[in-house]
Amino acid sequence: MEMPVGLTARGAGSRERLLRAAAAELASASQLEVASVARRAGVSAGLPYRYFGTRSGLLIAVVEDFYTRLGEAAVFRRYEAPTWRERERERIHAWVSFLYHEPLAPIILGVPMGDGEVAAATAGSLRLAIEIGGRNIAQGQRDGELSGDRDPELLAAAVLGGVHRAVVLALSRDYRPPLDALVHELWAFVAGAVGLTNLDEGSSPKAPGDGIAHKRRS
Repeated sequence: MEMPVGLTARGAGSRERLLRAAAAELASASQLEVASVARRAGVSAGLPYRYFGTRSGLLIAVVEDFYTRLGEAAVFRRYEAPTWRERERERIHAWVSFLYHEPLAPIILGVPMGDGEVAAATAGSLRLAIEIGGRNIAQGQRDGELSGDRDPELLAAAVLGGVHRAVVLALSRDYRPPLDALVHELWAFVAGAVGLTNLDEGSSPKAPGDGIAHKRRS
């Protein structure tokens, strides 16, 4: 992560320590109290306000850091496979894998948090992901791999929302579906949503009993 403008190396380190403490506090308590974050980070109660201004500012920083890490891990990465199909299957796997191993995923992607400022920051992060996803889908349409009669940006919004809601549901279950099984089902959803041509090409359908539904505990 780049050093924030105007901060010394020591100041950047303190800010990063507070950010990590805030993420851990939110993951464990599902809420964010500045005093608790300061105690967890081992600093004075006033130091978080120096770097983040308000509780909302601290929460915005946590949310933006979450989406930055998600982007770097999966969404905005460059994939080298030769076809759109192969690249996007890899992206879905990396995307779901990040969310499966990220303690903040069910909290940030679940019930909306904070005030209007936090909601606006979250919407901004999602908007950027949708814009990039829309350009990516449009490229697949130009390459002839995707049906060209659908709005790329609307499809990107639907895919982003659908994947996130599905992962939150999976994480909320007593029995968490295996990562590869969830990726398999989500890829089928994404491929159908964006109008991937030759939908069955290169896929390996699972036998009855291999999917998520058949592995739920009664």
